[in-house]
Amino acid sequence: MQQVPYGSVDRDKPLIRLPFTRLAVITVCLPLLGLIACIVLALLYHYNDATYTHCQVPNYLPSISAAISLTPERYIWRFSIGLHSAPRFLVAAAYLSFYRGRFSKRLMEQLLSGLTFLLALSENVGLLLLTYVSSNETYSVHKSGFVLFIGSSLVHMLCTCKLWSLIAKYSLSAEEMMSYRQKFRLFLFNGFFCLLAAYFYKRHNTYCETGSSEAPPWSAEEETNEELNVAQCMLGPLFPEGTARQFPHHKEVKPTSCQATTPSSHI
Repeated sequence: MQQVPYGSVDRDKPLIRLPFTRLAVITVCLPLLGLIACIVLALLYHYNDATYTHCQVPNYLPSISAAISLTPERYIWRFSIGLHSAPRFLVAAAYLSFYRGRFSKRLMEQLLSGLTFLLALSENVGLLLLTYVSSNETYSVHKSGFVLFIGSSLVHMLCTCKLWSLIAKYSLSAEEMMSYRQKFRLFLFNGFFCLLAAYFYKRHNTYCETGSSEAPPWSAEEETNEELNVAQCMLGPLFPEGTARQFPHHKEVKPTSCQATTPSSHI
């Protein structure tokens, strides 16, 4: 084997050259491909578990949390996110260096660049947290990771758009102008779908509609009243008038209402 002297030019040459654009595309595609694989496997092999809802109404597609919490889906998702996260830390550091070079003599922009870097780290940590702690293991931790990821992501994109608006303002480069416009459009796109997801999540837990969830048409109090009414009609004298006073929320039944519930007797 040929020995290369320490400090020679050949020794300092990079082993691999990878364009930043290609690295970004690979990094973005990893979670997308992993998520598609998880949803397909969940639909094929774990449909009932993946589409189960807390009010037990039909659902058509699994939620993301449900799709990535089953086996082997969880391992596919964790593998793809693990590979996805490492380059994101490097990209965040690269952007911080870029911003510092562009705003070397402007204090406010320097502070905003530092905040953007911290938000990028927080977003990535939130993604790792919700990935490696599934919803059926420790739901509170999974939920906290999701909130951290979404919140940091939106504020990070907002700060990034602000920085790039300043770059585009003082730049004559068509490439930088296009980059700013694309980032702003993606921010609006992401914000719209986050609001849409929040609306459907709220609706899911409030109304429990088919395809989401469905709430029963009566409350637990009304159901208790109905059971007491039936018991009063069935027992008659053993359940005397005025017993409802013992139950503050119970409404006294009318005699006519017992006709439909009391079975007819034949001697």
